[in-house]
Amino acid sequence: MAPFTVLHVCMGNICRSPMAERLLDRAVRDRSGESGLVRSVSAGTGGWHEGEEMNPPAARQVRSRRGTPDGFLARKLRGDFIDEADLILTATADQFDYVVALRPDAADRTFVLGEFGRLLASVDTKALPPASLPDSDGKPEAVHARGVAIVEAAARLRGGEAPQPGDDLDDPWGRGDQTFQRIGDEIEDTTVPLATLLIP
Repeated sequence: MAPFTVLHVCMGNICRSPMAERLLDRAVRDRSGESGLVRSVSAGTGGWHEGEEMNPPAARQVRSRRGTPDGFLARKLRGDFIDEADLILTATADQFDYVVALRPDAADRTFVLGEFGRLLASVDTKALPPASLPDSDGKPEAVHARGVAIVEAAARLRGGEAPQPGDDLDDPWGRGDQTFQRIGDEIEDTTVPLATLLIP
């Protein structure tokens, strides 16, 4: 079985989604000492930056949070990336719509990043208490089963409600380090709790 796979999506795949990709990877390593338990990847809906490295201020934020931007190259979102993902986290509601237009069957595992962060706060109190999650023994198959259960619980909590306006991540492209720092904080508001639930 493949590791639990999280696909992060933004427009250009050089700022928000690569930051989320690498910050989730770092959060997982903080919990387990290794990154192989969760596969964190990203892609962009636009595609015009394909093959480029992470935007420099985004890379600075990743480094400042003990992650690494090394080896990153931007990709254009494709349907098979969605098919391979157990959870898709988009920067905005527009990108959520883009993903679901490509793969309607992915709707229940696709969330705006901020929306998923809000829902995670209730997963352990309303939908699926941690004691009811599949046990995590530090093995990839256990983390995968736990991740799938978390996504299903979040989808139940969401019901049919649309994301809230505040769930979107602002596009920091062309803006200063202070904006990128705020975006990094907002990303970690979701990636850290997710890693904590995946690997208790």
